[in-house]
Amino acid sequence: MKVSDILRVKGNTLYTVTPDEPLATAINVMAEKDIGSLVVMDHGELAGMLTFREVILCIVKNGGAVGNALVRTAMDDHPVTCTSETELDEIRRMMLDRHARYMPVMDRRMLMGVISFYDVAKAVVDSQNFENRMLKAYIRDWPGGEEQPSGPSL
Repeated sequence: MKVSDILRVKGNTLYTVTPDEPLATAINVMAEKDIGSLVVMDHGELAGMLTFREVILCIVKNGGAVGNALVRTAMDDHPVTCTSETELDEIRRMMLDRHARYMPVMDRRMLMGVISFYDVAKAVVDSQNFENRMLKAYIRDWPGGEEQPSGPSL
C-alpha cells in the first residue's frame, strides 16, 4: 500500500498558515477545525509544520502564554516529508524514527496532502480486516457466529 491509497480515501482538504501569522490565530484554526496540524506555507513553498506538540512547547517556553508569538517561532521548519509513491511500511518507519505524527506529502515542490499517524494506523487495520475477510471467505465452511450442534442429527 502506498501513500496515494491513503490520500484517495482521506480526501484532499488542507489547512495552511503562513510563518508570519500570529500563533494564536493558528491555534484557533486548529481548535475550530479539530485538527492536530497545520502546514506552514511561504510564497507557495513548504516552510514547515505546526502541530500541537510545537504549540505546547512554545507555550511552555513563554511561561504558559501564547503572547505575541508568530507561527515561525513555534513551527518545525524541517519536517519529514514523503511522496505519494512512498510505501506504507516506509512511512511507519519514518514516523516512528522522527516521532512525527503528521507528514506532508510532496510531489517535487507541490504539497499534495498531509497524512497522520492515525491515517496510517487506520489503513493498516482496514487492510488487515480486508485480508481476514478474504481468508475466511476462502476457507470453506468457516463457522459463523452461531454454534453448530455437535451431536448427530435426528
